[in-house]
Amino acid sequence: MAIPFLRDTPPPVDPVAALLRLLEEEGERVVRLWSKRIRAETYELDVPGRDLRAPLRRLIDELVRLLRDRGADALVLWPEVVRSHGARRYNQRFEAEDLAREFKALEEVLLYVYARRNGALEPEVATFIVQLVGEAHASAQASYARVLRTEEVRFREAAVMESVLHHVEVGILLAEVDGTVSFATPPVSRLIGVPMRAVVGSRSPSSLAAVLSQVNARQPSGEPFKVPDMPFMRALKERGPVRGVMVVVERPGSGEATLEMSATPVWEEEGELAGVIQTFTDRTESANKTKALVSAHGELRRLQGRLLQRTRTQALGQLASGAAHALNNFLNVLRLRITLLRREFKPEHLDALDKTVGQVGELVARLQEFNVQRTEEQVADVQVDVTVREALELARAELEQREHPVTVEQHLGNPGAVRADAGFFRELVVNLLLAEKERLGEDGGRVRLETRAEADGWVMLRVEDAGTPYEAEEMTRLFDPLNRGAGAPQLSLLLAVARNQVQRWGGELTVENMPGGDGTAFVVRLPLARSSEEAAQRAEAARTALAMSPRRFQQTRRVLVVDDDPDNARMMAEVLSEEGYDVTVAHCGEAALKLWEERRYDAALLDAVMPDLSGWEVARELRKRSPQALLAMVTGMDVRGQNRASLAMVDAVFRKPIDVGALDDFLSQSESPSAGGGGGGAGSSGTGSPPVSH
Repeated sequence: MAIPFLRDTPPPVDPVAALLRLLEEEGERVVRLWSKRIRAETYELDVPGRDLRAPLRRLIDELVRLLRDRGADALVLWPEVVRSHGARRYNQRFEAEDLAREFKALEEVLLYVYARRNGALEPEVATFIVQLVGEAHASAQASYARVLRTEEVRFREAAVMESVLHHVEVGILLAEVDGTVSFATPPVSRLIGVPMRAVVGSRSPSSLAAVLSQVNARQPSGEPFKVPDMPFMRALKERGPVRGVMVVVERPGSGEATLEMSATPVWEEEGELAGVIQTFTDRTESANKTKALVSAHGELRRLQGRLLQRTRTQALGQLASGAAHALNNFLNVLRLRITLLRREFKPEHLDALDKTVGQVGELVARLQEFNVQRTEEQVADVQVDVTVREALELARAELEQREHPVTVEQHLGNPGAVRADAGFFRELVVNLLLAEKERLGEDGGRVRLETRAEADGWVMLRVEDAGTPYEAEEMTRLFDPLNRGAGAPQLSLLLAVARNQVQRWGGELTVENMPGGDGTAFVVRLPLARSSEEAAQRAEAARTALAMSPRRFQQTRRVLVVDDDPDNARMMAEVLSEEGYDVTVAHCGEAALKLWEERRYDAALLDAVMPDLSGWEVARELRKRSPQALLAMVTGMDVRGQNRASLAMVDAVFRKPIDVGALDDFLSQSESPSAGGGGGGAGSSGTGSPPVSH
């Protein structure tokens, strides 16, 4: 319906009086047209005409009364009158979209009737009508949503929503707070292999235990799968989500199957636990998938010679890179100290010293560039189990040459492929096996090597032994290529090479003591490989989301400095405090995450290399918790070997020795770096990577 507006500037119009006159004279016509429009919009609803029009007439009558008695206050008061209308429409089986159409129809009817009656529609009146109806609609929708959020409706809606996964064979199970299974979709019965009646309605652990016994449910390790192991039982007890629980079942007539289960608690509006939603996914194909690639024995021997030579060359490069990192830490302390001295004394006495520090830093950067240029990788999809078997063959002679050999117990789970250099990945496994040989010593022993795919899209390679556990101090120095401890230089250099390789592929290499003090384990985690087209699409989507997400960079005040070097951390805190920032210091990644939970910060400055968690791992966690926070990496290492996924986690990278002015500009910026700002004033390269300040 066309609505003419006045073209010339009209005299001021009182919108309250104008709308009041309209409703007093044309109120019945408005109700009739409004009801007619609603009927046309919601023809599928079987609502008698009287039940449809009566509430509308009451709403219009009340609006007339408020406009007459309270004037402009009707803009606030009428929406409160309308609030109960949302609950009434819910009882009449209106959907939320139907309620929105109802108020949209009212807006159009009022504008149309006013324009036809007066020959034109003044902007003041149109604005008042739109605002009044909008407020009323919001109030009614709030009432509608409140009724909708009851326990029964909430579970029904969740079940319906999750049941769309029916066609992809994802089963949905709903459990009450007392552990009763109240609902399950048909895929649950098919996946487990028992009738629905055996699952739904079970109230006692014994009935559920009978179901698990019937299908011979067991852990992937072979141990029996018990009722307390069910994710929904754990979620009820722990009051939190449980992910990636695997179970093996024997389905009658279809053989053995591997299922992945996850559980998510559902909470009431008041914070009370309402129940748990558990999902079942068939992982049989991926669990049974195997690919065996065997290379000729002679080719393996030739590869072994080339591999050992490459290891020595890379170790020298890694040693130079590690020395550069340590030197840059010392230079950073000098520069920060100079910054403080410059504020207290005459700057001209210190300019020459500052210039020298910058020149030394440039020299270190060139040394690191030499190491990067020497590392020529050919990254491709590498099958983990195939490469592990090749590495075992390469290292076998070295492991078995002693009187008491090192035997390797293989548990290869065919996790798939990772993006890596095949030769370097073989070298990585060989390095870990040789490290185990050095740990076990002349007495030899048994090493357990395991590979498996994890539920979060990662692949895990785990090498365990039963040797003496590491002391805490040993673990912090284990990957330091400059470690001078007894017997440490060769092992640390070997592990430093391995960690450097894994980090270049976007993964992590850690060491941990086994529970109970029964040995140690080296753990490698790498992202599961995806097709190049899918990876490109994901990277583009991530860059788009990062560019479009609103960041609140104004008035950055609270800064968390994370550095395992006490001098660097202390000096950074002093300098930033002088600039007016509220600074807190953490000396490891775990402490940083704990501080972030206790108090939200506007920005974090992260050291890239730390003993427990790397700066990139900390950045990944902080980005999940606070997407709008400013994150910068402060490192003495060269970051060009980092993959784009890691670099996309931070807003800027600062090289040690750090430029305090560039850092201050970064922390006080008022817009996203992707929009033209950036750490240290450096522009973005257009590759999705953060700017780097030297």
